[in-house]
Amino acid sequence: MSGHSHAKTVKHQKGLADAKRSSVFSKYSKELEIAAKEGGDPVFNSKLRMAIEKAKEFNMPTENIERAVKRGTGELEGGKLEEVSFEAYGPGNVAIIIDGITDNKNRTLGEIKQILNQNGGKLVGEGAIRWMFDRKGTLVVSLKSSPYGGSPEGRQNMELSAIEAGAEDIYWHDDDMLDIYTKPENLEKVRKNLEEKGIKTDSVSLNWVPKENIKVDDAARRSCQKLFEALDESDSAQEVYSNLED
Repeated sequence: MSGHSHAKTVKHQKGLADAKRSSVFSKYSKELEIAAKEGGDPVFNSKLRMAIEKAKEFNMPTENIERAVKRGTGELEGGKLEEVSFEAYGPGNVAIIIDGITDNKNRTLGEIKQILNQNGGKLVGEGAIRWMFDRKGTLVVSLKSSPYGGSPEGRQNMELSAIEAGAEDIYWHDDDMLDIYTKPENLEKVRKNLEEKGIKTDSVSLNWVPKENIKVDDAARRSCQKLFEALDESDSAQEVYSNLED
């Protein structure tokens, strides 16, 4: 399976180097609050467990995480948050899905429209873009930190282990990083199977994975990156996915 996958997620994570710490924590607080509405125990709520893990990756303080969870379960008073999702075309006809969490859908819609308009993008109707993507569970593992090491033989062993663990598809990037794709409902099962093989996952998430990636010229790529950065800096966008080829 190695090398042939076209289901590569282009996911523009919000990193502490790209946004103020308070902004990043605000985004993850909203994600935790939404996830906790389905139950406050991460043992039984895999969505909450993933949200907690992501927040910890960005060194979000434990007390912040706990407060967000309590707002979600109703133990503390919180805003009336809801999940929203927008579809758009960016420069070079790059397809984009923008997922957000908001307490005011109309305000968020206006903010997203403004960012797109200012950066060569345009909002499109529901369903115009989403058919180009599949909803997938995604696990990222590092070959160098695996039991197999970084050799070509280790690479083959990692692929076999991923397939045995239940991977639907895999994609190598950055030489030693492997994306493992699963059906959303099998995500936790595949992670446990990998752990039993001694393979630690660097991240676990549900993503919109493009069925096909597209190439654009350098000018369009730079314009797309500018658009992605503007969306990342906005409180209106939680996650941004595109079919732009790496």
